[in-house]
Amino acid sequence: MTMDCKAYRAERIFDGDQVLTDHAVVVSGEQIVSVQPVAELDTATPVEDLATPVEDLGDVLLSPGFVDLQVNGGGGIMLGDVQNVDDVAQICAAHISLGTTALLPTLITDAPDNTQRVAEIGAAAWKAQVPGFHGLHMEGPHLSAARKGAHDAQLIRPMTYEDLEVYAAAASDLPNLLITVAPETVPVETIAKLVGYGAVVSLGHSGASYDVAISAAEAGATSVTHLFNAMSPLQHRDPGMVGAALNCGSLHVGLIADGIHVDPAAIQLAMRAKQDPARIYLVTDAMSVAGTEKTRFELGGRTIFRMNGRLTLEDGTLAGADVDFSSSLRVMVKQVGVSLEEALRMATRYPAEVIGRSNQVGTLQAGARSDFIALDYDFGVKAVWLGGTKIH
Repeated sequence: MTMDCKAYRAERIFDGDQVLTDHAVVVSGEQIVSVQPVAELDTATPVEDLATPVEDLGDVLLSPGFVDLQVNGGGGIMLGDVQNVDDVAQICAAHISLGTTALLPTLITDAPDNTQRVAEIGAAAWKAQVPGFHGLHMEGPHLSAARKGAHDAQLIRPMTYEDLEVYAAAASDLPNLLITVAPETVPVETIAKLVGYGAVVSLGHSGASYDVAISAAEAGATSVTHLFNAMSPLQHRDPGMVGAALNCGSLHVGLIADGIHVDPAAIQLAMRAKQDPARIYLVTDAMSVAGTEKTRFELGGRTIFRMNGRLTLEDGTLAGADVDFSSSLRVMVKQVGVSLEEALRMATRYPAEVIGRSNQVGTLQAGARSDFIALDYDFGVKAVWLGGTKIH
């Protein structure tokens, strides 16, 4: 071991794949060096200065930090309202405190000028190395108005050449750009062009038929946004977007596991039906109230109410989710019945795979970023390390 290494021992360690006991995570600065048995650490070396310091964290589960690809806001700010890099940092900081160490702040359907403005601020946030910021998710505006959910129907529109220019620049300037589109409104040639820019294309807010969704996947779309919500349902004569999401092995599938957006029984069915190699991964779909005690906020001039674990418009339409990954893991393990390891993969490794970063985040493998968290037995976040430094 080198002199700048430090090891963290915990009762259990999830390395991104499996839960290990009697192991330690060895870090050097901002990188993971290894996960290895405690017995193999060099703490017994007679040269004290060369020994690897070991911090015993006790009765916790050490895990890679959560990876969230759908975060509309946090810390009292919606992404669409950010004015500068500091505002982006405020959103990220709120989620870091909740255990998410890599996130894609998400812009809900907005006007062209604001979309470009947010993309430019996002590029500046990446250049400034804002902690936790790993790119942007553009959820709209190229969606189905009939499946708009809480999106403003007046802002939903076809994709133009000017939009493509904005997305091409953003894909170049950001480490990751995820774009949600309704495939019945965006031609397969355009989807292929977006993928060619380096964007990850996700399908959502769509009434597309099964065949249209599969054609979009064949054109390069690799994800589906918040399964079951705001999409054509699974029916026996038209499997719809839900059927394509589950039956297509190349489509990763985002899921809001708050017990409200999707019933646990439906999640059980989806987990059994999902075809490999792509997986179902967790998202929070969090809004500006994440990390705060606020009970309402504004979205495009409309008031969103926070009550009993729900975020809704005045008419009861769900508007994002009031959930964090700790709560999602409780739902997945205690109500859905998935294994501890699979639930943790869904919040770490699988979303990292969607954006092609599974060797950097969502894992404790050698060479990955030293972003990790300590969880108690009820998935509460006890501590957070970012780049090897404990910040919570």
